[in-house]
Amino acid sequence: MPLLETKGLTKNFGGLCVMNDLNFSIEEGEIKGLLGPNGAGKSTFFNLITGVYMPTSGTITYNGKNITRAKPHQVANMGIGRTFQLNPLFGEFTVFENVTAAFHMHPHSTVPQVFFNTKTYRENEKYIAGAADEILEFLGLSHVRNELAKNLPHGYQKILGVARALATQPKLIMLDEPLGGMNPEEIAFSIDAISKMRDRGITVLVVEHNMQILDILDSVTVISFGEKIFEGTPEGMRQDPTVIETYFGGTV
Repeated sequence: MPLLETKGLTKNFGGLCVMNDLNFSIEEGEIKGLLGPNGAGKSTFFNLITGVYMPTSGTITYNGKNITRAKPHQVANMGIGRTFQLNPLFGEFTVFENVTAAFHMHPHSTVPQVFFNTKTYRENEKYIAGAADEILEFLGLSHVRNELAKNLPHGYQKILGVARALATQPKLIMLDEPLGGMNPEEIAFSIDAISKMRDRGITVLVVEHNMQILDILDSVTVISFGEKIFEGTPEGMRQDPTVIETYFGGTV
């Protein structure tokens, strides 16, 4: 059984169809790419999966459960995390504080517990701090732990967005253009961080325009105008005539 599967997924905005009868699946433990030109429907797909948009028709199944009508907070609680093209970071917070702030779905304390500095509150804070430092170490951000997020290079800000998503302890993480706007050094750093997530037991779905991402993908789905035009391996995608014409604007 796939970890995530859609059947007949369709989304209309008025008379405009932006997602048309899309069948998609990702297996547990995969790093999979969802690729396509601008306007293909990739961000719409992410928003449908995470409950930001409701489908016009079709179904979404995650971990054996129908989540077609689930709200965003319900989807997150089920173990689906995501990043965004524009990183919603707290610029005046440190890297560490940005990650701890993302632990809102994990052990939390009541107002009285915080006010009276109870043992439960102290234990919760200790757990969150330790888990945040573990994520920073895992992603190679420990050396900038105390830097303000706004002062980080662009690539590090992108990975900090990933760190915040990991703080929700997802089973599936959806990365929206994680390499966008990076220089070669930042790209190498980010690709390494993404590839290590599978070792942590996390399934990864990536939307990306930078074709260097193909080096770490197990499989690829390519869409155009909300319809699937290719499904297979990165090697097969590179040689597919329809992909070359539609995505790269060339011919075989």
